[in-house]
Amino acid sequence: MPKAQSHLLRRGRCSQPGRLYLLTTTTHQRKPLFHDFAHARMVVRQLRQSEQEKACQSLAWVVMPDHLHWLIELKTVTLGTLMRRFKSRCSLALHRAGVEHGPIWQNGYQDRALRREEHVVRVARYIVANPLRAGLVNRVGDYPHWDTVWL
Repeated sequence: MPKAQSHLLRRGRCSQPGRLYLLTTTTHQRKPLFHDFAHARMVVRQLRQSEQEKACQSLAWVVMPDHLHWLIELKTVTLGTLMRRFKSRCSLALHRAGVEHGPIWQNGYQDRALRREEHVVRVARYIVANPLRAGLVNRVGDYPHWDTVWL
């Protein structure tokens, strides 16, 4: 098995409050944990908790069976702190709900900083259309685990 290269994802990473970021993270070994409705909703609660803590503003997100796409405006913390807290809270909630102990998430995450002039709404549409492209639903509105501020 090849050695993980997650440290390479951090090279050149910077966190700027007020900047827009597209974050992607996957479950450990791409296990489809969030195919279970209750498990996916636990993740959604943690996304919202991050907003309540004023760590970020969620602009769009989708919880797929084995990964998450999250478009945010970063607020009061670094990307690393945001993701560490989010993943930790998710893991704790899922373990308390009976998901077997062990890692929930892969190490690391991918981030892409967006420029304000980029087509942010187009990125949001791409995010929420993930279930459609994956063949999970026939209409975006049929998938229960997504949201965007542009409704």
